[in-house]
Amino acid sequence: MSSGLKRRMSRAFIDIGANLTDGMFRGVYNGTERHVDDMESVLSRAIEAGVMKIMVTAGTLDQSREALDFVKDNSMLVSTVGVHPTRANELKGDVNAHLDLLSGLIREGGDKVVAIGECGLDYDRTHFCSIEQQKIGYEAQFLLAERFKLPLFLHNRNTGGDFVKMTSENRGRFTSGVVHSFTGSMEELNELLDLGLYIGINGCSLKTEENINVASAVPLDRIMLETDSPYCEIRPSHAGFSHVRSKWPAKDKKKFELGSCVKGRCEPCHIRCVAEVVAAARGISEDELCKAAFNNTMKVFFPAESLDMGDCPYHTYISAGCSKEP
Repeated sequence: MSSGLKRRMSRAFIDIGANLTDGMFRGVYNGTERHVDDMESVLSRAIEAGVMKIMVTAGTLDQSREALDFVKDNSMLVSTVGVHPTRANELKGDVNAHLDLLSGLIREGGDKVVAIGECGLDYDRTHFCSIEQQKIGYEAQFLLAERFKLPLFLHNRNTGGDFVKMTSENRGRFTSGVVHSFTGSMEELNELLDLGLYIGINGCSLKTEENINVASAVPLDRIMLETDSPYCEIRPSHAGFSHVRSKWPAKDKKKFELGSCVKGRCEPCHIRCVAEVVAAARGISEDELCKAAFNNTMKVFFPAESLDMGDCPYHTYISAGCSKEP
């Protein structure tokens, strides 16, 4: 990464969910190379936008290995290790042997691994993996959380109460967790809050007025922010788009220009847009929202560092970021 970059330290962010190993960040879209690898530019824009940490999410054993390799030499990057519900077929056969392989990665990664996941249930995409096998995969990963005392990075889509039921039955086996990319109902939100879980909000959480009303109801002491990049861009058709103020030059992938964003490809820098929409919808300042989300994330995923920083890690990072280069 180029030196001399300065963070825009009026705000500080932790992106709890970014798929930075996705081929789009290497210029590959649906198997076709459209432009050069621009990861350095992506991370530079994140730094300049005030992003202090990025959690690189994984959904298979191989992705977990790739994510760990990607984050190992960059102090702002950490990763998850786990199996996405749509990829739970890889846990068929000898489940314990597969868990041992995942455990080996967690041990190898050390403090670079901050969560188990992405795990959970997804009934919108059972063509990838059956409900029965998804449940087997989700149940198995509670053992990893229990074994390593790590929080969960959770996925829940249209599960008709099964996700809440399984999570409730196993709640004593994991320390904490966040249900990322939340798009559920007010009733579902309250069920998850009752389990002591945190709620991750990104562009997909802000598509409709109903989405925004639910996102606005997340207590400040339970909210986290994310991009789920390269997905979940806040689009002009989304209900909250009028609140977006931060913009970056963007080119179509076929007319790529190094230094510009790619149209339709979300990036960690776009977490600023998520914050702008959520704060406006709630009628609070962006600083109040960002402070809450940052401190919640530090508490759950970086507990030792959070304790060292006292009551408000957010303000500690703001002060440090104004005087230091990354």
